[in-house]
Amino acid sequence: MKVKVIVTLKDGVLDPQGKAIQQTLNGMSFSDIKQVRQGKYFDIEVNIEDEKKAKANVEEMCKKLLANLVIEDYKIL
Repeated sequence: MKVKVIVTLKDGVLDPQGKAIQQTLNGMSFSDIKQVRQGKYFDIEVNIEDEKKAKANVEEMCKKLLANLVIEDYKIL
């Protein structure tokens, strides 16, 4: 089973990479951008067929490694 995870910075956490992307896009004449926030995307394939168990397993991965829970949020899709 394939599980998708999106990790993003929490609101209020500075995002220098997102700011650099936004400035570059503005310099490329994309001036209608209000804000850019950068994140991570994971596509994880597990050997678990039960969807509930697979997502629970991936949630443990997020808590232990994939997301820094102090400054990041994650969403399992």
